[in-house]
Amino acid sequence: MRTALNASAPIPGRLAEDIEAIEISLLLEAIRRRWSYDFTQYSQASIRRRLDQARRAAGLAHFSEVLSHVLHDESFFDRLLGAISVTVTELFRDPPCFRALREQLIPVFKTFPFVKIWCAGCATGEEVYSLAILLHEEGYLERARLYATDFNRHSLDIGEKGIYPRRLIERYAENYRQSGARAELSDYYSSSYDFVRMKEFLRERIVFSHHNLVTDGVFGEMNLVTCRNVLIYFDKPLQERALRLFSDSLRHGGFLCLGARETLLFSAIAPLFEVQDRRQKIYRKRGVPAHG
Repeated sequence: MRTALNASAPIPGRLAEDIEAIEISLLLEAIRRRWSYDFTQYSQASIRRRLDQARRAAGLAHFSEVLSHVLHDESFFDRLLGAISVTVTELFRDPPCFRALREQLIPVFKTFPFVKIWCAGCATGEEVYSLAILLHEEGYLERARLYATDFNRHSLDIGEKGIYPRRLIERYAENYRQSGARAELSDYYSSSYDFVRMKEFLRERIVFSHHNLVTDGVFGEMNLVTCRNVLIYFDKPLQERALRLFSDSLRHGGFLCLGARETLLFSAIAPLFEVQDRRQKIYRKRGVPAHG
């Protein structure tokens, strides 16, 4: 005789973990098929942690409940996407990196009549505005076009508006000073109540655009690609895909800048690059640059 399962009985620990893994796998597949966002190659520990935080915030007991909402409720999915997107960023984050860009790359850029810069995984745009400020201070902004991309449309909207909480400015200003500032950070924004807005002459040099590193292709012929502290959330195959994409998007002699915990050295494309600054994770694509 078969014994009926007691639905209220606790599930043994190992079995509960196995069931949860199945739920997360189904949830990620549902997100991919329903909304065309592919998180299946993200670091599983990272994506599970973020999904769990989102599940708890929604007051849901199981990931299978999250799956139902994802399939049938677009506003719920938008909130979930915001929760699991990586948006840790700030103006002049990691100041030594911006000092290296100022001192090592800008002199090279000045040998070109015009340069294109791609900030991949730009989140809410603070990094690309930092680059625009740096270029302005070196007298080169008018000869540059900056492209800022992300898969999160809500983050892109914030970046395009260039509006940020005023309470963060003190920390941003200290970052800016440490990066080799030539002015005051307040020269680059206007204040209104609890927010600041980046000035128009910076905004007009930046193109914000939707682009997904998991599924989309090459993005122009760039002189510089920055993608800092994004690859750490990808698994190895997706890291390789993104790095190949960056390489294919760079001109010969172009530069690639990664995050402090990321490296090109063990990648399949490493032979295509030479190290420009090992500490700041700046690499230069081999080949003779065309100054056209």
